[in-house]
Amino acid sequence: MSEKQILKEMSYKTVYREGNVLVKQFVPSHPKSLVFNEAFIQTSVEESGVCVPKILGVVPEDGGWAIRMEYMEGKTLAEMLQEEGANEEELLGRLVDIQIDVGSHRASRLQNTRTKLAAEIENMDELDPSVKYELLQRIHGMRNHTKLCHGDLVPSNIIIRADGSAVILDWSHATSGNAGADAAITYMHFCLEDPGRAEKYLRIFSKKAGMPIQYIQTWLPIVAAHQLKKHNPEEAEMLEKWISVAEYQ
Repeated sequence: MSEKQILKEMSYKTVYREGNVLVKQFVPSHPKSLVFNEAFIQTSVEESGVCVPKILGVVPEDGGWAIRMEYMEGKTLAEMLQEEGANEEELLGRLVDIQIDVGSHRASRLQNTRTKLAAEIENMDELDPSVKYELLQRIHGMRNHTKLCHGDLVPSNIIIRADGSAVILDWSHATSGNAGADAAITYMHFCLEDPGRAEKYLRIFSKKAGMPIQYIQTWLPIVAAHQLKKHNPEEAEMLEKWISVAEYQ
């Protein structure tokens, strides 16, 4: 048996490698339904034609459950951005190309983007009722699309292999719906880390996708509320500022 190599440890899961297998091992308190749902989502995405690690099984492990999948060799786009700063715009363009390609696929079994975000916001007690109302009105005013959306497409979730092809990781937030929401999530994560890079990404995505920047920005208060429920203190001030925009528009 190959030696276990720990890659990431979080409060609710440990990610490790065993030879050609990647394992996401969840703590015993993590709901079994969420583990199986994550495996279902990734399998649905694979069936849609997107290049993702193949699920090899969901198995009991140390009192909890673990998802076993292919281990994919290569560098993440985040590592490439760190190593090749001079090629930032080219690499951001590659991210956008990948995101647009994802949106060209369909995975009708996945939850609808608008439905998922509306349900999350409806259940957020920390939101002022007036703000919550405005956010829900904004969501329901959006057209209902059927594009595959990753839900967390950041550079660390894209692996570029030696042959130049891309593999996309971590599909637990994937939905079927609005590409503008997906772009707004990526833009938001860039803003929280590097505002200058965020603006470059937004400009490149708008041009390549033929999508107005203003449309992407209409999703920002909604996806900011989605991010706020993760209760990260370092992000709260900026997210609350974005959310408050909905109340005054």
